[in-house]
Amino acid sequence: MTVYAQALHADLFGLPADDEPLPTALDALLQATHTATAPEQQTAILRQVAEQLRNAVEIIQRYQYRAQWDRLPDDVAGQLRDAHDQAQQVAQTLDLIAPAFSSPPAAPVTPGPQPRHIAGPPALPTPPAGRRR
Repeated sequence: MTVYAQALHADLFGLPADDEPLPTALDALLQATHTATAPEQQTAILRQVAEQLRNAVEIIQRYQYRAQWDRLPDDVAGQLRDAHDQAQQVAQTLDLIAPAFSSPPAAPVTPGPQPRHIAGPPALPTPPAGRRR
């Protein structure tokens, strides 16, 4: 029943069905996140967002070069450089974390018994007193 409801919802709102390729426009990807229930779909959406960010990185870089060529104030090119670097970092991060949505979560690690008294660092021995002259 859930699959039928999701397909109907996708048809009514013009969203992609499970077997259709993902849209490339970010606004369409946003809509696809509302119906993406399968882990593979969620991973694919994150990968597509990362790809679109790499496209944005190229666009930003072109405008950075254009700002330098047109001799716009230095802060314009600098801010574009920062935006370029940040978008590139986000795309790389999405590439790294996207597979986590396709794999089952790991069992949580339960902490072992904790000692009642946690000893501090060992005391340093006092050096012997030197001889007086």
